[in-house]
Amino acid sequence: MERKPPVQVLWSNQRGAILTISTQDLGLLDFTLPRLWEAVALPNIPLPSPTSDESDSDKRLRKILSKVHFNPDVASILSAISAAQMSFDVRWLTGEASDSPIISRHSFSEDARIAARWLKSKFEDFGAQCSFMDFLEGFTPNVICKYAATPSIGGAPNATAPRVILSAHYDSRGSFGSTRQPGGDDDGSGVTHLLAIARAIYRKKVKFNTDVELVAFAGEEQGLLGSHAYAKQLYEENADVVLMIQADMLAYHSSEEPMQLGLPESIGSPVASELVANISSIYVPELTVGPTAACCSDHQSFWMYGFTSTQVFERAGGIIDPKYHNSGDLSNRTNYDLEQVHAIAKVTLASLLHTAGFTIETETL
Repeated sequence: MERKPPVQVLWSNQRGAILTISTQDLGLLDFTLPRLWEAVALPNIPLPSPTSDESDSDKRLRKILSKVHFNPDVASILSAISAAQMSFDVRWLTGEASDSPIISRHSFSEDARIAARWLKSKFEDFGAQCSFMDFLEGFTPNVICKYAATPSIGGAPNATAPRVILSAHYDSRGSFGSTRQPGGDDDGSGVTHLLAIARAIYRKKVKFNTDVELVAFAGEEQGLLGSHAYAKQLYEENADVVLMIQADMLAYHSSEEPMQLGLPESIGSPVASELVANISSIYVPELTVGPTAACCSDHQSFWMYGFTSTQVFERAGGIIDPKYHNSGDLSNRTNYDLEQVHAIAKVTLASLLHTAGFTIETETL
């Protein structure tokens, strides 16, 4: 019997297309898409009808937003984020460091599995409880790391307890025909920002009032597949996600522009973006904040399942990184700016702290 083509076009226009693809061919999808095209897996549930009304979850976040003001304890925690350490972390992920074995973090590569184990170990060193989540055969797993609320509800994990999620994707994409896929900006910068946040939480002995998760997704480049699987699982568990923020591409900074923070102009929860923008103006006023049409990262999976989510991006505008989806996406290059990553990490950590609530553990003498 003749095998059907791996990709079938159901509908298309000049701006996009709806495709079907077999599971066994998903790992090759990013090798066939044009450089600036993004794939998004569609959920197998009815999508909510478009509405201008805020959901109950959005309304709850708006109440948090209404009470946001400068907190010196938050500022103190933000001071523990190390830009210098970021350089070591991102260079290990890209394979630029002499002790790194990484050549490619493509979702089907063995190097990506090495990266997943390294990330799990690092987050655990910083006090999180981590696990792997397998979602499709052949793909590397999601790395899900948790900080339980203090005191934890019932003393045991609770699937319906409120939680705040910060995330990035650790898989990468390179040039067609190249085995080198370093992903320094896309999305080594976002993952490095997560590690910096975990390190600050550990150094400052932060305890949260709400469950917190730091998640490194796989399968983003093939259609947000890792985040789709996790969002679907949380939806089916009736999970209570107060806020989800995805960090994707934070490091490219044109020398002709100020340091920036881009927030989604269409895909995501407006109230979540408003919270992040207000937090930025309070704690990191050096960032110029504005809308971006850049899409579509892992926050979209959560947004499609009805969770309050947004994305932080490197620019208030479109993608201008010349090494986007390119094997030259390294950290040691012109306009790769860890100071901007450092600034955005302050914003997302402050957003986490204000949303989840926290205490700083003190030692008794």
